[in-house]
Amino acid sequence: MELETRLIFKAVGFFSLITIGVPSNVIILTIFVHIRSTEKKLLPSNAILSMLALVNLLVIISKGLPQAIHSIGIRNIFNDIECKIFSFMYRICRGMTICVTSLLSCNQCIILAPPSKTWLSFKQKIPRNLPWIMLFLWCINIAIYPSCLLHVRAIGNYTTSKYTLHLEFCNHDFMTFESYVANGIAIALRDFFFVGSMTLASCYIVFTLHRHGKQVQGMRSSDKNPGKSVEYKASQAVVLLVTIYVALFGLDSCIWIYTLTVSRVSPAISDARVFFGTLYAALSPIVIMKTNKRIKTVLVCGTTNRIQATDSTMTDTTE
Repeated sequence: MELETRLIFKAVGFFSLITIGVPSNVIILTIFVHIRSTEKKLLPSNAILSMLALVNLLVIISKGLPQAIHSIGIRNIFNDIECKIFSFMYRICRGMTICVTSLLSCNQCIILAPPSKTWLSFKQKIPRNLPWIMLFLWCINIAIYPSCLLHVRAIGNYTTSKYTLHLEFCNHDFMTFESYVANGIAIALRDFFFVGSMTLASCYIVFTLHRHGKQVQGMRSSDKNPGKSVEYKASQAVVLLVTIYVALFGLDSCIWIYTLTVSRVSPAISDARVFFGTLYAALSPIVIMKTNKRIKTVLVCGTTNRIQATDSTMTDTTE
């Protein structure tokens, strides 16, 4: 009975994540690709958001979808090659969510920075070099996980070393203590640097917004509510995204630390950690769609055009 309850909660959780995350990320990607193709340009912040939507989508496909399939009783869904591909994709794309969210917060921090000579140089260089920055982030994450392509295998009747991560569908055998430790150190350094960067950048954004709010309060009463600028609203959205990520990352880390202190980890705990580790991929596109002006404009225009087309069709039919 307990097993059935766990699988029911698991199925509801991961199928909800897929139902919300896949369409919303696809919508964001489609809108930004359409803007890029029609206007021949894309704001740096929107280019970063499109990359975030892409890696979110791949995270859901590579982790959320297999977990959902497993929850309805289908086992042994991967062979060795598929295990390598899905494990490699998930780990790289989950790492990219950290890096891209950090890049988004740092970019917004630079936008809000005072127009000094140093900051002006950053403001000019980031848009020009954004493709190279993205490529560099991909290279960092690919370099961390070569063992996924070498040592990940489907679950089967074979002997593994004690340095093996027994995942739901696959086994990741690091073979040696040195490989196991090196991989852990590389991941920890990446996470510490990028999570720390996004946290510091967000703190600066919050400080800037607070200072801006105090300046607005000091204005004349007639000018007290001139309307929030695009930069102000974008900054609030970035801070919200970072807050969600840091909260989920902290929860994931706490569960991971707990698993290190017990001899036998409950399957429900493992499921919870995977769920919270994947949840950002479904929550962040909702925040983006709610707060990004270009996306909201396209969605509203699309809805209006559909309503007008429906009214026109009904009128023609009536006549």
